[in-house]
Amino acid sequence: MQTERSESIRSVAADTRGKHRISAELKRLEQETRHLEEELDQLEKMEAASAACKEILSNVETRPDPLLPKTYGPANPSWDQWFEGPQDKSGCRCWIL
Repeated sequence: MQTERSESIRSVAADTRGKHRISAELKRLEQETRHLEEELDQLEKMEAASAACKEILSNVETRPDPLLPKTYGPANPSWDQWFEGPQDKSGCRCWIL
């Protein structure tokens, strides 16, 4: 009789833990649903992304970058030889070019 009683107590305790897990998961899903609905509402109220992108692009293109120096050509013309390929392709023995 004692074992039957302890088993019934265990099953009730396990059942309440299962109910708690289910209710916690349900609350989490409801919270996530609420968050997604709010995000959808915000997206519906926003203007089209392409219009905003065009506006940003026009502002960026018209203003020079203040962190970059203005250069109108190479600072040292002799450096160009390192960034250009060889002038005579037949004399080049490298595999990359």
